[in-house]
Amino acid sequence: MEFHIKSGNPEKQRTACVVVGIYEPRRLSAVAKRIDDISKGHISSILRKGDMEGKAGQTLLLHNVPNTLADRILLVGCGRERELDDNQYRKIITKAIRTLHETGSMEVVCYLTELNVRGRSTAWRIRQAVETAQSALYVFDQLKTKKESTRRPLRQIVFSVASRRELPRAEQVRREAQKIAEGVKLAKDLANLPGNICTPSYLAEQAKSMCTLHENFSCKVLLENHLDRQGLNALLAVSKGSKVPPRFIVLEYKAAAKKSAAPIVLVGKGVTFDSGGISLKPSKDMDEMKYDMSGAAAVLGTMSAAAELQLPLNLVGIIPAVENLPSGKATKPGDIVTSLSGQSIEILNTDAEGRLILCDALTYAERYNPDVVIDIATLTGACVVALGKHAHGLLSNHKPLTNELLNAGKFSGDRAWELPLWDDYQDQLESRFADIANIGGRDAGAITAACFLSRFTKKYHWAHLDIAGTAWLSDKKEKGATGRPVPLLMQYLIDRSSGNDIYTLSEPLEY
Repeated sequence: MEFHIKSGNPEKQRTACVVVGIYEPRRLSAVAKRIDDISKGHISSILRKGDMEGKAGQTLLLHNVPNTLADRILLVGCGRERELDDNQYRKIITKAIRTLHETGSMEVVCYLTELNVRGRSTAWRIRQAVETAQSALYVFDQLKTKKESTRRPLRQIVFSVASRRELPRAEQVRREAQKIAEGVKLAKDLANLPGNICTPSYLAEQAKSMCTLHENFSCKVLLENHLDRQGLNALLAVSKGSKVPPRFIVLEYKAAAKKSAAPIVLVGKGVTFDSGGISLKPSKDMDEMKYDMSGAAAVLGTMSAAAELQLPLNLVGIIPAVENLPSGKATKPGDIVTSLSGQSIEILNTDAEGRLILCDALTYAERYNPDVVIDIATLTGACVVALGKHAHGLLSNHKPLTNELLNAGKFSGDRAWELPLWDDYQDQLESRFADIANIGGRDAGAITAACFLSRFTKKYHWAHLDIAGTAWLSDKKEKGATGRPVPLLMQYLIDRSSGNDIYTLSEPLEY
């Protein structure tokens, strides 16, 4: 899909389709009114006949509108103008793009980016339009022998801005949005692959291939014997039950003005299939446990997008990749292992495996003297119960980092919600036989999981994103990976880059 930015009158666009908004009840947006005036009331006449009310999600395709050069005009219902907020805007864009894809309009000019979204700038509207359009057309059919095809698919979208003065900023945002959307697609593709294809070694190969595609990249992969020698015993306790060996992937991107600048470290949980181990999960919906590497997919998608945008930062991506399966060699409930940090862990539940591979990865991150460390993990069902599919759970030991991530989530539409990381919860992790237990009981499960990780992050600023509810959708019609939290992470990295002279923004971002 190609995206472009343009400023111009709608009636002069020689294109397959022009897209304009209609408010409820039958109120014309500014651009729709211009077309109506040029066509001597053609649109308002149709609306008076009751063909469309302007309710959000309604569409009406018009052909041969007088005094216009476009083959078609697509009217898109936007609801009540004063109620047009972030979510409504994204829904409108999604509906418009999916409708266009079915009309045979291969290239269009869309004026929905000129709608007045409450409290949002033109730059925000362009950013969201590009990312939403790319998401609306996403299909994962790599493994199908018969692929559904559209005879005349949508190939090019031109988004309009009201003034030519806005073009430079809008073009920069378009470029950012397109690269972020590509990073989201990479994360979706990886997570949607089944566990028999997307194994730990497959993730390692994907990371290596990024080094050939982008400058400033290097990659190293630690094998099982390396992990054993270095003492990553918590990670190895998870992989013991599988015949598929683990991989510990370290991807480095160095593009800061000062090569010695402390890096931002992203740690992604990479359980390529999670059966629960000896603490076996119920068989219902266990196929969705291929998504337990969505944190790893998000790290790869984020680092790819950052490299495409040439962000002037030093980044490190750490991905502990394993399978968690039961066998005669598998770790048993009650086993005790000593982690890379030297702390002993009593494994009371082998299905609480994500925190075991992450704790060794978080300890490993210390050697980079990081500026901040952010881990991303489909960690707990408790987070799904607490926040559902809408917000990531966010817990952190550093308030400024928390605020930066929350703000990035608000701007990108990839929202997070802070949960408390209070010492009061630490008592639930006490063990009579080891330094720490790997579960804290039923109460506050998402919080006690983060409390467990916090014991391995004392030496740096750290944040944890629990994406168990947001990484994929279970609904049969929409089932699949979401690519989240790539938009949030990328906005955070763009915000961090915007203070650098190499990567400047012509206006501040609006939250």
